[in-house]
Amino acid sequence: MMDCKTALVEAKGDSENAREILRKKGLAAAARKAGRSATEGLVGTYIHPGNKIGVLVEINCETDFVARTPEFQSLVKNVAMHIAASSPQYVSKDQVPQPVLDKEREIYRAQAAGQGKAQAVAERIAEGKLKDFFSTYCLLEQPYIRDGKLTVGQLVQETIALLKENIVVRRFSRFKVGEDFTSDAIQE
Repeated sequence: MMDCKTALVEAKGDSENAREILRKKGLAAAARKAGRSATEGLVGTYIHPGNKIGVLVEINCETDFVARTPEFQSLVKNVAMHIAASSPQYVSKDQVPQPVLDKEREIYRAQAAGQGKAQAVAERIAEGKLKDFFSTYCLLEQPYIRDGKLTVGQLVQETIALLKENIVVRRFSRFKVGEDFTSDAIQE
């Protein structure tokens, strides 16, 4: 309550601005918690209606108390639904294998060179397209399906700010009837 009052005073009574101030403070606190160990948590599931797509996701937090809160359980469910809808291949940019990055970078450079772009420009174009690649194939970089203004990573950060504990999306598996185990979207 005191944080809300302080934010309202700082925003000179503008509740929308105060909400933004609180979000910024919460995300700063979330960044400080990132190094803490997250060894508790939940394995969540989601089965899409029609029983053709299923997801298992492990999301960790610091304590079992937080894992039992409705906010944490909601995060797990929402992330599982997002995975079912968006079919990411990796949790984060760090998990993309270097050979895949090198291959994608080379393809983007060749596309730019094919358009007659200078090498320096082709490099910038390749880096820009890699950002698009990450937002397509990396869970934490994808736009959240329920609110396109947020990425899944930002949704996790907001939950960290709310629950005041480090939260880590550890791993996931997405199953679709008739699909091979390895995705045909990206092959190494």
